[in-house]
Amino acid sequence: MITADRMAAVDENAEALGVPRKQLMESSGNAVAREVRDVASPGARVVVVAGRGNNGGDAFVAARFLDDYDVSVLLLGRAETIGTDIARENWDALQQAEYDATEVTDSRALDLPDCDVVVDAMLGTGVTGALREPEATAAETINESDATIVAVDVPSGVNADTGEAKGTAVDADRVITFHDTKPGFDDLDSDVTVANIGIPDAAERFVGPGDLRGVRGEVGGRVFVIGGGPFTGAPALAAQSALRAGADLSFVAAPDAVAGEIQGYAEDLIVQPYEGDRLTPEQVDGLVETAEGYDDTVVLGPGLGNADETIEAAKSFLESFTGRAVVDADALPAIPDLDTDATLVCTPNRKELAKMGGPDADDLSEATDGIESLAADLGHVVLTKGATDVVSDGERTRVVRTGNTGMKVGGTGDVLAGIVAGLFGTVDAFDAACAGSYVNGRAGDLLYDEHGEGLLASDLLDTVPAAIRGEFDG
Repeated sequence: MITADRMAAVDENAEALGVPRKQLMESSGNAVAREVRDVASPGARVVVVAGRGNNGGDAFVAARFLDDYDVSVLLLGRAETIGTDIARENWDALQQAEYDATEVTDSRALDLPDCDVVVDAMLGTGVTGALREPEATAAETINESDATIVAVDVPSGVNADTGEAKGTAVDADRVITFHDTKPGFDDLDSDVTVANIGIPDAAERFVGPGDLRGVRGEVGGRVFVIGGGPFTGAPALAAQSALRAGADLSFVAAPDAVAGEIQGYAEDLIVQPYEGDRLTPEQVDGLVETAEGYDDTVVLGPGLGNADETIEAAKSFLESFTGRAVVDADALPAIPDLDTDATLVCTPNRKELAKMGGPDADDLSEATDGIESLAADLGHVVLTKGATDVVSDGERTRVVRTGNTGMKVGGTGDVLAGIVAGLFGTVDAFDAACAGSYVNGRAGDLLYDEHGEGLLASDLLDTVPAAIRGEFDG
Protein backbone atom coordinates (compact mmCIF):
# COMPACT_ATOMS: atom_id res chain seq x y z
CA MET A 1 0.00 0.00 0.00
CA ILE A 2 1.34 3.44 -0.90
CA THR A 3 0.14 7.00 -0.29
CA ALA A 4 -0.26 9.55 -3.06
CA ASP A 5 2.73 11.60 -1.87
CA ARG A 6 4.92 8.54 -1.61
CA MET A 7 3.84 7.40 -5.06
CA ALA A 8 4.92 10.75 -6.51
CA ALA A 9 8.31 10.37 -4.80
CA VAL A 10 8.75 6.84 -6.12
CA ASP A 11 7.94 8.01 -9.66
CA GLU A 12 10.68 10.63 -9.39
CA ASN A 13 13.12 8.12 -7.92
CA ALA A 14 12.41 5.70 -10.77
CA GLU A 15 13.26 8.41 -13.28
CA ALA A 16 16.53 9.08 -11.45
CA LEU A 17 17.30 5.36 -11.75
CA GLY A 18 16.91 5.56 -15.53
CA VAL A 19 13.25 4.63 -15.97
CA PRO A 20 11.74 7.77 -17.56
CA ARG A 21 8.19 8.81 -16.79
CA LYS A 22 7.33 8.61 -20.47
CA GLN A 23 8.11 4.90 -20.30
CA LEU A 24 5.98 4.52 -17.17
CA MET A 25 3.12 6.33 -18.91
CA GLU A 26 3.34 3.90 -21.81
CA SER A 27 3.10 0.97 -19.38
CA SER A 28 0.23 2.61 -17.49
CA GLY A 29 -1.72 3.24 -20.68
CA ASN A 30 -1.23 -0.34 -21.75
CA ALA A 31 -2.59 -1.47 -18.38
CA VAL A 32 -5.67 0.75 -18.81
CA ALA A 33 -6.29 -0.79 -22.23
CA ARG A 34 -6.04 -4.28 -20.74
CA GLU A 35 -8.67 -3.34 -18.17
CA VAL A 36 -11.00 -2.11 -20.92
CA ARG A 37 -10.49 -5.31 -22.87
CA ASP A 38 -11.38 -7.24 -19.74
CA VAL A 39 -14.82 -5.62 -19.48
CA ALA A 40 -15.77 -5.24 -23.16
CA SER A 41 -15.37 -7.22 -26.37
CA PRO A 42 -13.66 -5.89 -29.51
CA GLY A 43 -15.90 -3.51 -31.40
CA ALA A 44 -17.45 -2.06 -28.23
CA ARG A 45 -17.91 1.69 -27.94
CA VAL A 46 -15.40 3.27 -25.53
CA VAL A 47 -15.33 6.93 -24.52
CA VAL A 48 -12.31 8.35 -22.70
CA VAL A 49 -12.91 11.50 -20.62
CA ALA A 50 -9.46 12.89 -19.97
CA GLY A 51 -7.96 15.68 -17.92
CA ARG A 52 -4.89 17.73 -18.76
CA GLY A 53 -2.40 16.01 -16.48
CA ASN A 54 -0.55 12.72 -16.55
CA ASN A 55 -3.74 10.85 -15.66
CA GLY A 56 -5.12 12.00 -18.98
CA GLY A 57 -1.81 11.13 -20.61
CA ASP A 58 -2.19 7.51 -19.45
CA ALA A 59 -5.56 7.42 -21.20
CA PHE A 60 -4.18 8.96 -24.39
CA VAL A 61 -1.74 6.06 -24.51
CA ALA A 62 -4.54 3.56 -23.79
CA ALA A 63 -6.46 4.74 -26.86
CA ARG A 64 -3.59 3.60 -29.07
CA PHE A 65 -3.84 0.09 -27.64
CA LEU A 66 -7.56 -0.16 -28.37
CA ASP A 67 -7.64 -0.17 -32.17
CA ASP A 68 -10.08 -3.11 -32.08
CA TYR A 69 -12.61 -0.86 -30.33
CA ASP A 70 -14.67 2.17 -31.32
CA VAL A 71 -12.79 4.73 -29.21
CA SER A 72 -13.21 8.47 -28.85
CA VAL A 73 -11.26 10.74 -26.52
CA LEU A 74 -12.76 13.87 -24.95
CA LEU A 75 -10.17 16.27 -23.51
CA LEU A 76 -11.56 18.56 -20.80
CA GLY A 77 -10.01 21.88 -21.77
CA ARG A 78 -7.73 23.19 -24.45
CA ALA A 79 -4.80 21.11 -25.63
CA GLU A 80 -2.35 23.96 -25.17
CA THR A 81 -3.05 23.83 -21.41
CA ILE A 82 -2.03 20.17 -21.03
CA GLY A 83 0.22 20.30 -17.99
CA THR A 84 3.15 18.01 -18.79
CA ASP A 85 5.33 17.43 -21.82
CA ILE A 86 4.76 13.68 -21.89
CA ALA A 87 0.97 13.99 -21.73
CA ARG A 88 1.08 16.61 -24.49
CA GLU A 89 3.24 14.37 -26.67
CA ASN A 90 0.73 11.55 -26.35
CA TRP A 91 -2.16 13.89 -27.18
CA ASP A 92 -0.24 15.07 -30.25
CA ALA A 93 0.29 11.44 -31.24
CA LEU A 94 -3.47 10.92 -31.28
CA GLN A 95 -3.89 13.99 -33.47
CA GLN A 96 -1.18 12.97 -35.91
CA ALA A 97 -2.57 9.44 -36.21
CA GLU A 98 -6.09 10.82 -36.73
CA TYR A 99 -7.75 9.24 -33.72
CA ASP A 100 -11.15 10.57 -32.70
CA ALA A 101 -9.84 12.99 -30.09
CA THR A 102 -11.53 16.34 -29.44
CA GLU A 103 -11.36 19.22 -26.98
CA VAL A 104 -14.31 20.06 -24.72
CA THR A 105 -13.89 23.70 -23.77
CA ASP A 106 -17.27 24.10 -22.07
CA SER A 107 -18.39 21.43 -19.61
CA ARG A 108 -22.01 22.33 -20.36
CA ALA A 109 -21.38 21.15 -23.90
CA LEU A 110 -20.03 17.75 -22.82
CA ASP A 111 -21.89 15.23 -24.94
CA LEU A 112 -21.25 11.71 -23.71
CA PRO A 113 -22.49 9.38 -26.45
CA ASP A 114 -24.07 6.03 -25.79
CA CYS A 115 -21.22 3.66 -25.09
CA ASP A 116 -20.25 0.40 -23.42
CA VAL A 117 -17.30 1.73 -21.40
CA VAL A 118 -16.40 5.17 -20.03
CA VAL A 119 -12.79 5.68 -18.98
CA ASP A 120 -12.47 8.28 -16.22
CA ALA A 121 -9.01 9.82 -16.65
CA MET A 122 -9.72 13.31 -15.37
CA LEU A 123 -7.69 13.53 -12.16
CA GLY A 124 -5.08 11.31 -10.52
CA THR A 125 -4.02 10.47 -6.98
CA GLY A 126 -2.20 13.76 -6.44
CA VAL A 127 -5.37 15.85 -6.60
CA THR A 128 -7.56 16.18 -3.50
CA GLY A 129 -10.56 18.26 -2.50
CA ALA A 130 -13.91 18.85 -4.15
CA LEU A 131 -14.09 18.66 -7.94
CA ARG A 132 -14.17 21.96 -9.77
CA GLU A 133 -15.49 22.67 -13.22
CA PRO A 134 -15.35 21.22 -15.78
CA GLU A 135 -14.61 17.98 -13.88
CA ALA A 136 -17.63 18.26 -11.54
CA THR A 137 -20.16 18.40 -14.36
CA ALA A 138 -18.25 15.72 -16.25
CA ALA A 139 -18.37 13.42 -13.22
CA GLU A 140 -22.14 13.85 -12.94
CA THR A 141 -22.52 13.08 -16.64
CA ILE A 142 -20.33 9.98 -16.36
CA ASN A 143 -22.31 8.73 -13.36
CA GLU A 144 -25.56 9.09 -15.28
CA SER A 145 -24.26 6.82 -18.02
CA ASP A 146 -25.31 3.18 -18.26
CA ALA A 147 -21.80 2.25 -19.34
CA THR A 148 -19.21 0.39 -17.28
CA ILE A 149 -17.02 3.04 -15.68
CA VAL A 150 -13.27 2.34 -15.51
CA ALA A 151 -11.26 4.85 -13.46
CA VAL A 152 -7.58 5.44 -14.14
CA ASP A 153 -5.51 5.26 -10.92
CA VAL A 154 -8.35 6.66 -8.72
CA PRO A 155 -11.96 7.71 -9.34
CA SER A 156 -11.89 11.47 -9.95
CA GLY A 157 -13.04 13.31 -6.83
CA VAL A 158 -11.98 10.54 -4.44
CA ASN A 159 -9.06 11.08 -2.06
CA ALA A 160 -6.79 8.08 -2.70
CA ASP A 161 -5.39 8.20 0.84
CA THR A 162 -8.71 8.34 2.70
CA GLY A 163 -11.35 7.08 0.26
CA GLU A 164 -13.40 10.19 0.99
CA ALA A 165 -15.04 12.47 -1.55
CA LYS A 166 -15.89 16.11 -0.90
CA GLY A 167 -18.86 16.57 -3.16
CA THR A 168 -19.39 14.89 -6.51
CA ALA A 169 -17.05 12.04 -7.45
CA VAL A 170 -16.99 9.43 -10.18
CA ASP A 171 -18.75 6.23 -9.08
CA ALA A 172 -16.43 3.76 -10.80
CA ASP A 173 -17.23 0.12 -11.38
CA ARG A 174 -13.56 -0.69 -11.75
CA VAL A 175 -10.31 1.04 -10.87
CA ILE A 176 -6.98 0.30 -12.54
CA THR A 177 -4.26 1.69 -10.28
CA PHE A 178 -0.50 1.50 -10.65
CA HIS A 179 2.40 -0.03 -8.74
CA ASP A 180 0.52 -0.59 -5.47
CA THR A 181 -2.91 -0.11 -3.98
CA LYS A 182 -3.76 3.11 -2.18
CA PRO A 183 -4.90 3.44 1.47
CA GLY A 184 -8.37 4.76 0.66
CA PHE A 185 -9.31 1.96 -1.70
CA ASP A 186 -10.58 -0.33 1.04
CA ASP A 187 -13.64 1.91 1.27
CA LEU A 188 -14.40 1.95 -2.46
CA ASP A 189 -17.34 0.03 -3.86
CA SER A 190 -15.27 -0.84 -6.93
CA ASP A 191 -13.19 -3.69 -8.24
CA VAL A 192 -9.56 -2.61 -7.97
CA THR A 193 -6.75 -3.94 -10.16
CA VAL A 194 -3.12 -3.11 -9.38
CA ALA A 195 -0.91 -2.98 -12.46
CA ASN A 196 2.84 -3.49 -12.40
CA ILE A 197 4.15 -0.75 -14.69
CA GLY A 198 7.85 -1.46 -14.32
CA ILE A 199 8.86 0.71 -11.38
CA PRO A 200 11.92 -1.05 -9.92
CA ASP A 201 11.96 -2.04 -6.26
CA ALA A 202 15.05 0.16 -5.95
CA ALA A 203 12.87 3.25 -6.38
CA GLU A 204 11.40 2.49 -2.96
CA ARG A 205 14.42 0.89 -1.29
CA PHE A 206 16.98 3.57 -2.18
CA VAL A 207 16.48 7.18 -1.14
CA GLY A 208 16.40 9.42 -4.20
CA PRO A 209 15.51 12.94 -5.32
CA GLY A 210 11.82 12.16 -4.97
CA ASP A 211 12.33 11.98 -1.22
CA LEU A 212 13.14 15.69 -1.21
CA ARG A 213 9.70 16.69 -2.48
CA GLY A 214 8.41 17.51 0.99
CA VAL A 215 11.40 19.60 2.10
CA ARG A 216 12.18 21.78 -0.92
CA GLY A 217 11.43 25.44 -0.26
CA GLU A 218 10.28 24.82 3.32
CA VAL A 219 11.47 26.66 6.43
CA GLY A 220 12.40 24.42 9.32
CA GLY A 221 11.91 26.80 12.25
CA ARG A 222 14.47 26.99 15.07
CA VAL A 223 17.29 24.56 15.72
CA PHE A 224 18.94 24.35 19.15
CA VAL A 225 22.34 22.64 19.21
CA ILE A 226 23.49 21.44 22.61
CA GLY A 227 27.16 20.73 22.13
CA GLY A 228 30.69 21.79 22.75
CA GLY A 229 33.02 21.50 25.68
CA PRO A 230 36.10 19.48 24.81
CA PHE A 231 35.44 20.25 21.11
CA THR A 232 34.13 23.38 19.43
CA GLY A 233 34.02 22.79 15.67
CA ALA A 234 31.36 20.07 15.81
CA PRO A 235 28.50 22.18 17.25
CA ALA A 236 29.38 25.06 14.92
CA LEU A 237 29.18 22.78 11.88
CA ALA A 238 25.85 21.30 13.00
CA ALA A 239 24.35 24.72 13.65
CA GLN A 240 25.52 26.16 10.32
CA SER A 241 24.30 23.18 8.31
CA ALA A 242 20.87 23.48 9.94
CA LEU A 243 20.67 27.02 8.57
CA ARG A 244 21.73 25.81 5.13
CA ALA A 245 19.00 23.16 5.26
CA GLY A 246 16.29 25.74 5.86
CA ALA A 247 16.18 26.56 9.57
CA ASP A 248 15.46 30.24 10.10
CA LEU A 249 17.40 30.47 13.38
CA SER A 250 20.18 28.34 14.80
CA PHE A 251 21.24 28.48 18.44
CA VAL A 252 24.14 26.79 20.21
CA ALA A 253 24.05 26.16 23.95
CA ALA A 254 27.65 25.64 25.07
CA PRO A 255 29.86 25.99 28.15
CA ASP A 256 30.98 29.58 28.65
CA ALA A 257 34.58 28.37 28.52
CA VAL A 258 34.20 27.74 24.76
CA ALA A 259 31.17 29.82 23.78
CA GLY A 260 33.27 32.65 22.36
CA GLU A 261 35.31 30.25 20.25
CA ILE A 262 32.14 28.67 18.81
CA GLN A 263 30.70 32.11 18.07
CA GLY A 264 33.87 32.92 16.20
CA TYR A 265 33.19 30.28 13.56
CA ALA A 266 30.21 32.15 12.10
CA GLU A 267 28.39 35.38 12.83
CA ASP A 268 25.11 33.72 11.81
CA LEU A 269 25.06 31.58 14.96
CA ILE A 270 23.43 32.62 18.22
CA VAL A 271 25.49 31.20 21.07
CA GLN A 272 23.94 30.87 24.52
CA PRO A 273 26.62 30.14 27.13
CA TYR A 274 26.13 28.36 30.41
CA GLU A 275 28.54 28.09 33.34
CA GLY A 276 31.27 25.46 33.30
CA ASP A 277 33.53 23.72 30.87
CA ARG A 278 31.22 20.81 29.97
CA LEU A 279 27.55 19.80 30.05
CA THR A 280 26.47 18.57 33.50
CA PRO A 281 23.09 17.66 35.03
CA GLU A 282 22.83 21.12 36.61
CA GLN A 283 22.19 22.71 33.20
CA VAL A 284 19.47 20.29 32.09
CA ASP A 285 16.36 22.01 33.45
CA GLY A 286 17.24 25.33 31.83
CA LEU A 287 18.05 23.70 28.48
CA VAL A 288 14.79 21.74 28.45
CA GLU A 289 12.84 24.89 29.32
CA THR A 290 14.43 26.78 26.43
CA ALA A 291 13.93 24.00 23.87
CA GLU A 292 10.35 23.31 24.91
CA GLY A 293 9.43 26.98 25.16
CA TYR A 294 10.39 27.76 21.57
CA ASP A 295 9.44 24.41 20.00
CA ASP A 296 13.04 23.97 18.91
CA THR A 297 14.40 20.97 17.08
CA VAL A 298 17.36 19.92 19.20
CA VAL A 299 20.70 18.53 18.11
CA LEU A 300 22.25 16.85 21.12
CA GLY A 301 25.80 15.57 21.14
CA PRO A 302 28.28 17.33 18.82
CA GLY A 303 31.50 18.03 20.71
CA LEU A 304 30.10 17.28 24.17
CA GLY A 305 32.79 14.80 25.14
CA ASN A 306 32.32 11.50 26.94
CA ALA A 307 32.64 12.44 30.61
CA ASP A 308 30.31 10.37 32.81
CA GLU A 309 28.45 13.44 34.07
CA THR A 310 27.94 14.64 30.48
CA ILE A 311 26.37 11.32 29.46
CA GLU A 312 24.21 11.48 32.59
CA ALA A 313 23.12 15.01 31.62
CA ALA A 314 22.32 13.95 28.05
CA LYS A 315 20.16 11.12 29.35
CA SER A 316 18.43 13.42 31.82
CA PHE A 317 17.70 15.95 29.08
CA LEU A 318 16.14 13.32 26.81
CA GLU A 319 14.06 11.89 29.65
CA SER A 320 12.58 15.33 30.31
CA PHE A 321 12.28 16.61 26.73
CA THR A 322 9.10 15.94 24.72
CA GLY A 323 9.94 17.52 21.38
CA ARG A 324 12.07 16.64 18.33
CA ALA A 325 15.76 15.82 18.67
CA VAL A 326 18.66 14.54 16.59
CA VAL A 327 20.98 12.59 18.89
CA ASP A 328 24.54 12.31 17.62
CA ALA A 329 28.05 11.38 18.61
CA ASP A 330 28.82 11.81 22.32
CA ALA A 331 25.15 11.70 23.38
CA LEU A 332 24.44 8.31 21.79
CA PRO A 333 25.44 6.25 24.88
CA ALA A 334 22.35 7.73 26.57
CA ILE A 335 19.98 6.06 24.10
CA PRO A 336 19.85 2.36 25.14
CA ASP A 337 17.21 1.78 27.82
CA LEU A 338 16.11 5.42 27.53
CA ASP A 339 12.54 6.23 28.59
CA THR A 340 11.44 9.38 26.75
CA ASP A 341 8.44 11.01 25.12
CA ALA A 342 10.70 12.84 22.67
CA THR A 343 10.74 12.02 18.95
CA LEU A 344 14.32 11.08 18.14
CA VAL A 345 16.57 10.51 15.17
CA CYS A 346 19.74 8.74 16.29
CA THR A 347 22.76 9.06 13.99
CA PRO A 348 25.43 6.51 14.94
CA ASN A 349 28.37 5.52 12.80
CA ARG A 350 29.12 1.85 12.33
CA LYS A 351 31.07 1.47 15.58
CA GLU A 352 28.56 3.49 17.60
CA LEU A 353 25.77 1.34 16.18
CA ALA A 354 27.42 -1.81 17.53
CA LYS A 355 27.82 -0.24 20.98
CA MET A 356 24.11 0.59 20.97
CA GLY A 357 23.28 -3.09 20.46
CA GLY A 358 23.02 -3.08 16.68
CA PRO A 359 24.88 -5.24 14.15
CA ASP A 360 28.64 -4.93 13.73
CA ALA A 361 28.98 -4.94 9.95
CA ASP A 362 31.46 -3.48 7.50
CA ASP A 363 28.76 -3.15 4.83
CA LEU A 364 25.67 -1.58 6.35
CA SER A 365 23.56 -2.36 3.29
CA GLU A 366 23.90 -6.03 4.22
CA ALA A 367 22.84 -5.38 7.82
CA THR A 368 19.48 -3.72 7.18
CA ASP A 369 17.51 -6.37 9.07
CA GLY A 370 19.62 -5.87 12.18
CA ILE A 371 19.34 -2.09 11.99
CA GLU A 372 15.58 -2.33 11.56
CA SER A 373 15.39 -4.63 14.57
CA LEU A 374 17.40 -2.18 16.68
CA ALA A 375 15.21 0.74 15.62
CA ALA A 376 12.12 -1.27 16.58
CA ASP A 377 13.60 -2.13 19.97
CA LEU A 378 14.62 1.47 20.66
CA GLY A 379 11.40 2.98 19.36
CA HIS A 380 13.36 5.68 17.52
CA VAL A 381 14.54 6.36 13.98
CA VAL A 382 18.10 5.15 13.45
CA LEU A 383 20.25 6.70 10.72
CA THR A 384 23.43 4.68 10.54
CA LYS A 385 26.37 6.33 8.77
CA GLY A 386 28.75 4.40 6.54
CA ALA A 387 29.86 3.99 2.94
CA THR A 388 26.13 3.63 2.42
CA ASP A 389 23.77 4.99 5.05
CA VAL A 390 20.80 2.99 6.34
CA VAL A 391 17.69 4.61 7.81
CA SER A 392 15.03 2.68 9.71
CA ASP A 393 12.11 3.41 12.01
CA GLY A 394 11.64 -0.26 12.89
CA GLU A 395 9.09 -0.84 10.13
CA ARG A 396 10.43 1.01 7.10
CA THR A 397 14.08 0.75 6.07
CA ARG A 398 15.81 2.70 3.32
CA VAL A 399 19.35 2.78 1.93
CA VAL A 400 21.17 5.97 0.90
CA ARG A 401 23.88 5.68 -1.73
CA THR A 402 25.00 9.30 -2.11
CA GLY A 403 28.39 10.30 -0.73
CA ASN A 404 32.01 9.44 -1.47
CA THR A 405 35.27 8.44 0.18
CA GLY A 406 36.28 12.07 0.66
CA MET A 407 33.54 12.31 3.26
CA LYS A 408 35.41 10.05 5.67
CA VAL A 409 36.95 13.27 6.97
CA GLY A 410 35.88 14.35 10.45
CA GLY A 411 32.89 16.64 10.79
CA THR A 412 30.67 15.34 8.00
CA GLY A 413 28.53 13.58 10.60
CA ASP A 414 28.01 16.89 12.41
CA VAL A 415 26.90 18.48 9.15
CA LEU A 416 24.49 15.57 8.67
CA ALA A 417 23.00 16.04 12.14
CA GLY A 418 22.37 19.70 11.43
CA ILE A 419 20.78 19.01 8.05
CA VAL A 420 18.41 16.45 9.55
CA ALA A 421 17.46 18.93 12.28
CA GLY A 422 16.86 21.67 9.72
CA LEU A 423 14.47 19.41 7.82
CA PHE A 424 12.86 17.90 10.93
CA GLY A 425 10.67 20.95 11.45
CA THR A 426 8.80 20.33 8.16
CA VAL A 427 8.55 16.52 7.86
CA ASP A 428 8.44 13.57 10.23
CA ALA A 429 11.49 11.92 11.77
CA PHE A 430 11.88 9.12 9.22
CA ASP A 431 11.48 11.41 6.21
CA ALA A 432 13.85 13.98 7.70
CA ALA A 433 16.48 11.29 8.26
CA CYS A 434 16.12 9.91 4.72
CA ALA A 435 16.19 13.31 3.05
CA GLY A 436 18.97 14.59 5.32
CA SER A 437 21.21 11.65 4.60
CA TYR A 438 20.64 11.97 0.85
CA VAL A 439 21.32 15.72 0.92
CA ASN A 440 24.48 15.35 2.99
CA GLY A 441 25.93 12.80 0.59
CA ARG A 442 24.80 14.72 -2.46
CA ALA A 443 26.41 17.91 -1.13
CA GLY A 444 29.69 15.99 -0.88
CA ASP A 445 29.29 14.50 -4.35
CA LEU A 446 28.92 17.98 -5.85
CA LEU A 447 32.36 18.83 -4.46
CA TYR A 448 34.28 15.64 -5.11
CA ASP A 449 35.56 16.50 -8.58
CA GLU A 450 37.08 19.68 -7.18
CA HIS A 451 38.35 18.49 -3.80
CA GLY A 452 38.62 14.70 -4.01
CA GLU A 453 40.11 13.24 -0.85
CA GLY A 454 40.93 16.76 0.31
CA LEU A 455 37.28 17.52 1.00
CA LEU A 456 36.53 19.29 4.30
CA ALA A 457 33.31 19.06 6.25
CA SER A 458 32.98 22.85 6.15
CA ASP A 459 33.04 22.70 2.33
CA LEU A 460 29.66 20.95 2.40
CA LEU A 461 27.93 24.01 3.81
CA ASP A 462 28.10 25.77 0.45
CA THR A 463 26.43 22.96 -1.50
CA VAL A 464 23.69 21.87 0.92
CA PRO A 465 21.09 24.27 -0.56
CA ALA A 466 21.84 23.11 -4.11
CA ALA A 467 21.58 19.48 -3.03
CA ILE A 468 18.15 20.12 -1.52
CA ARG A 469 16.95 21.92 -4.64
CA GLY A 470 18.17 19.00 -6.75
CA GLU A 471 19.76 21.34 -9.25
CA PHE A 472 22.43 18.85 -10.14
CA ASP A 473 20.35 15.67 -10.17
CA GLY A 474 20.65 14.42 -13.71
